[in-house]
Amino acid sequence: MMRELRHGLEQLARFGLVQARCCAFAVALLAGIAGSRLLPELPVARYDLVLVYGVLLTLVARKAGWETRRDTAVIAVCHVLGLLFELVKVRMGSWSYPEDALTKVAGVPLYGGFMYAAVASYVCRARRLMRLRFTRYRAAATTVVAAAVYLNFFTHHWMPDLRWPLALAMAAATAGTWVGFRVGAHRYRMPLAVSFVLIGFFLWVAENAATWAGAWSYPQQLAGWQPVPLSKFGAWSLLISVTFVLVEHLAATGPGRTAGHPGDGPPAVSDSFKTG
Repeated sequence: MMRELRHGLEQLARFGLVQARCCAFAVALLAGIAGSRLLPELPVARYDLVLVYGVLLTLVARKAGWETRRDTAVIAVCHVLGLLFELVKVRMGSWSYPEDALTKVAGVPLYGGFMYAAVASYVCRARRLMRLRFTRYRAAATTVVAAAVYLNFFTHHWMPDLRWPLALAMAAATAGTWVGFRVGAHRYRMPLAVSFVLIGFFLWVAENAATWAGAWSYPQQLAGWQPVPLSKFGAWSLLISVTFVLVEHLAATGPGRTAGHPGDGPPAVSDSFKTG
């Protein structure tokens, strides 16, 4: 009993460590944004400084081997999709960037896309460091629903919000799909839909930290910071599917694909699973 408990705690510690490595880009980005609030008044706008910091961080991540060339391409695509998302949502008043900057377009600072790039960085690194493998993954169905999720975040301003029907559609598209991951010398698995929910929760936590650091502000936060509504947890749980299908599409068509296991190469350990 004690041996099993100790093993469980060791595995939990290993899992936490690899998650920290996966979040390196996101944590560094958020730390830079938070740190920018502590700077003395400068002739350069804070949003402009954060943009420069994000670009330098991207270069460092590539140089240090945090990202592969393919990862960088995925992250760049997510950055562009994120900026498009920001342009529409800011115009509709969903949130705002109240500070002035030279690098703002239609009210959106160009660094805004780095928030979505950070999410893509996490998915890419988790895929590689944890040797993610998928069982019964229905790529076409999941991609169609993810695309509809992305569009719904725009169209719900003029048309009925289909968030709940799309959540049910995503649950149906991913029913029976398992994601396997490695922790130390063992492999575990969980339903893909559960992984979306868990990532969505931690993104909601990160969003609370980001808005506190002044990365952007929701209307109710303009008079003073307050927690991000819990509904954003559900929104992130859906939106993460967009990043996921982009990563999987590029990975499945890249040179590292292996038979039956799209990815960066064969796993270092057996693919036999322990339910976790």
